[in-house]
Amino acid sequence: MAPVDALFVKAQTTTLPKSLRPTAPPPDNVPKHKHAAHAARSKALVEDAELLLTSEAGKMQVETELERTWRIGQDDIVESAGQEAAKGRRELKLDGGPYRSRYSRNGRHLAIVGNMGHVATFDWQTGTMHAELQLQETCRDITFLQDQSFFADRNGVELHRLKAHIEPTRLEFLPHHWLLASVGNNGFLKYQDTSTGHIVAEHRTKLGACHTLAQNKHNAVLHLGHSNGVVTLWTPNIPHPAVQILGTSRVDPSSGGRYMATSGQDGVVKVWDCRNWKGTVREWTTRGGSPELEWSARGALGVAVGGSVNVYTKPSIQTPHAAKAPPPLYLTHPIPHRPLTSVRFCPFQDILTIGHNAGLSSILVPGVGEPNFDSTEADPFENKKARREREVKGLLDKDMISLDPDFVGALAPPTKLTTAVNDTHDIPFARLPRLERLRIQGKADETELVDDDDEDAAEGDGDKNDKPQSRAEKEKRKMRSKGKSLKRYLRKQRKNVIDPTAVAIRAKSEKQREEKRVAKAIENGQIEARKPSALDRFRRP
Repeated sequence: MAPVDALFVKAQTTTLPKSLRPTAPPPDNVPKHKHAAHAARSKALVEDAELLLTSEAGKMQVETELERTWRIGQDDIVESAGQEAAKGRRELKLDGGPYRSRYSRNGRHLAIVGNMGHVATFDWQTGTMHAELQLQETCRDITFLQDQSFFADRNGVELHRLKAHIEPTRLEFLPHHWLLASVGNNGFLKYQDTSTGHIVAEHRTKLGACHTLAQNKHNAVLHLGHSNGVVTLWTPNIPHPAVQILGTSRVDPSSGGRYMATSGQDGVVKVWDCRNWKGTVREWTTRGGSPELEWSARGALGVAVGGSVNVYTKPSIQTPHAAKAPPPLYLTHPIPHRPLTSVRFCPFQDILTIGHNAGLSSILVPGVGEPNFDSTEADPFENKKARREREVKGLLDKDMISLDPDFVGALAPPTKLTTAVNDTHDIPFARLPRLERLRIQGKADETELVDDDDEDAAEGDGDKNDKPQSRAEKEKRKMRSKGKSLKRYLRKQRKNVIDPTAVAIRAKSEKQREEKRVAKAIENGQIEARKPSALDRFRRP
């Protein structure tokens, strides 16, 4: 949409953009010297080529004090706006409502979902359809992830199924942390890392079902609105709410997350200062039930209640006011299709999209969009290569968020795995035998070990008259049973995989060895033989 400065309702014609105007002549108040004229002309061209619109964003203006901006309808606004800006005014009549919508971060792509399972994503400026599905099940909310392409592979192909999110009612995606947050009827708030697929946090709110979820885009704090009228503020690293108040929450992004608007079933809209929770800044009552709230990038508050959508602008909604009177109304638009289920401002555009029972309606609200955008964060004109580079950069930035700030510039701590198990000699971990390295790491399979020395020692425990043997005799005794078929089979089975057959054979061999040791001890008179019993027939072999 065109910059908001050009959206004046009373203007009947549009002016030529600065980039298409003829070159400006030198100012008349400068000396007619070649160098002075060149410097003045260069200064004027630099001011004309300024990328950022530093002037104050325009709004609807009236000529006299008796006129009001909220009396101006959408037909007058579309007629006065430019041809490109007028494309934002549209009506989408769809079956299967009520519908909810969500814009991508750059404001170029739109995702819609109906309660009956109709899902679609498209580029609303060009009309290009990305994907359209009929899921044939109840759908409650929709959201983009890191960009518009990460929605069902843009072709309707299912990539993942998140079974850990049970009966979710609202979804939010934290773009800098790559966390998908959901809350549902069971009252659990879950954070899932979309880059690794793991659940990083799961909080039990203990406040019942939740049907409202919003995030503060400046600090990634999630605001939950519960069915009992309580608003709680959550972070992944704290298992309890940081703040707990009454109402349904929305956060103003234009003030750095400073202001928050809440509403409830009683129709009362409250504006809070997040730096001070002692009381409300502004409070007024609406008609028609529980309002749907949404803040624009310029601090305008959209309130959908009953059969109309009302827009209020600052500074009136952010100025403390003792009386419970509504602030001055900036714009209103009636919508007969009830109920109104969602309100979304399009980023970097003066467009407000309302979801209702018959589809979606997009209206023009001059002056509510941010005309300047940071191309490194969200670029409405990015191509495929820029999107891929931004995705990689976002993933690297996400990993830096979890980095310990004390790690950079510090010395590496000494590793714990530096010596052998018995710790009798100082041998680096990398030079230890593989078996000892596995023992230190707790990965050694002790069932695979067959100690022939222990077996020979067990066989010779009862012979107290054995004489000291020479080294050759010890080697000969040690190799006595190496040629047995069972030993050869076990040696072949000594690998890094636990084989149930090999484990069973080792258990059987160990049992036979234990029976031989007990028989020899009974023969030598060290222990008494066990007397047979009539119940032995019922014992397992």
